[in-house]
Amino acid sequence: MSKNLTTRAEDYSKWYNELVVKADLAENSGVRGCMVIKPYGYAIWEKMQAELDRMFKETGHSNAYFPLFVPKSMFEAEEKNAEGFAKECAIVTHYRLKNDPDKPGKLMVDPNAKLEEELIVRPTSEAIIWSTYKTWIQSYRDLPLLINQWANVVRWEMRTRLFLRTAEFLWQEGHTAHATKLEAIEESEKMMNVYADFAENFMAIPVIKGLKTETERFAGAEETYCIEALMQDGRALQAGTSHFLGQNFAKAFDVKFANQEGKQEYVWGASWGVSTRLMGALVMTHSDDNGLVLPPNLAPIQVVIVPIYKTEEELEAITNVATELVSEFKKMGISIKFDQRTTQKPGFKFAEWELKGVPVRIAIGPKDLENGTFEIARRDLLTKETKPKEGIVIYVKELLEQIQIDLFDRALNYRNTHITEVNSFEEFKEILETKGGFIAAHWDGTAETEEKIKELTKATIRCIPLDRKEEQGNCIFSGAKSAGRVLFAKAY
Repeated sequence: MSKNLTTRAEDYSKWYNELVVKADLAENSGVRGCMVIKPYGYAIWEKMQAELDRMFKETGHSNAYFPLFVPKSMFEAEEKNAEGFAKECAIVTHYRLKNDPDKPGKLMVDPNAKLEEELIVRPTSEAIIWSTYKTWIQSYRDLPLLINQWANVVRWEMRTRLFLRTAEFLWQEGHTAHATKLEAIEESEKMMNVYADFAENFMAIPVIKGLKTETERFAGAEETYCIEALMQDGRALQAGTSHFLGQNFAKAFDVKFANQEGKQEYVWGASWGVSTRLMGALVMTHSDDNGLVLPPNLAPIQVVIVPIYKTEEELEAITNVATELVSEFKKMGISIKFDQRTTQKPGFKFAEWELKGVPVRIAIGPKDLENGTFEIARRDLLTKETKPKEGIVIYVKELLEQIQIDLFDRALNYRNTHITEVNSFEEFKEILETKGGFIAAHWDGTAETEEKIKELTKATIRCIPLDRKEEQGNCIFSGAKSAGRVLFAKAY
């Protein structure tokens, strides 16, 4: 199998796009800006979804589903939220088509089927959910209300890229209501930590926890918590956000509850979400010029067995051993595939599974059967070794655990060596162009300076790290006083 991938050094963006398509993760669809997620790509998303869903339920959340359409007046109720998403909204104005009298065989919008009120195709669901919460919440006994939904949303992006930015994408969005401000803030922080746990322990991606600046904050939130990751090309990617909404949506939709003293109060809110752009993060953090590199905890196929044979008798003997192996691996909870295709040669299969990022490959040939050994190949290091048949399942299980750790450590080392402190705007620009990564710099806290730096360099403040040191300094751009460093980067 010929991969013919552009290398990362040649053109990182082209490498990414080719890899997503050639590894059978996704492809562009017939709808502008939308993608088809193919079975192999969807299998990875399903593993992400299953782990996150388990984590949400362990923290007390329940799943529900809300409508795709939001009446325009409802969408407008929280002004900042409406303004923030207005430019990305798709709008339904009519509900019927009819035959076009001037163009036989063609359809036209029926002008008599205009909706009384236009419907917004949800770019996010705060409006429809908080309008529903008004009927669900009356008393402090109804709180906290901890709801999550798995859904699709539409944001009419002009420049799209598979997984990273599409007009329609899959995600989850949690929406919770609380009796106190402290509870809502604790929820926002808790879910940021859940996301960080998932990113680091399942995706093997180290992240920095932080707060967004007011300019980068979610529209309608009082505070946005985030996790920021660094890709191999030195660009940052926002991997998840969690928002403290204050009482903004409760006031917009008149969601009140009777407290223990019987007094009416507005509830406090939080919302949080991650999307299929995590698939893009997974590809860009670990993969190489030979294809995908998947962390074992999220690989749909963790181990593949490839038989090497010339005769039917050899294949039969290998199949007997492989079938037994498959059964043993499955008992250990390891997902395994025996590639029995007779239409492709072993070399083709090796290249295909390498491209698809299967963490461990086992090759079995007649000599292996004679010697009681197997050839074990690691996808992350592209190394091979011969191991005895005895104890092979335990060995591979431990190897998968080691690969997971090694992938995280490699990404962490790259991230840590690409955080650079600078003290002048000239130094800032030089690092941005020559090294990339996160740049830790003093900022005066004003939106004007933030916007000017973005305008001049295309770098944005990715976050104010939660663990930053309080360190007096001077803003690299304005020279004004600064309370501490923030992290800048060019981002996806």
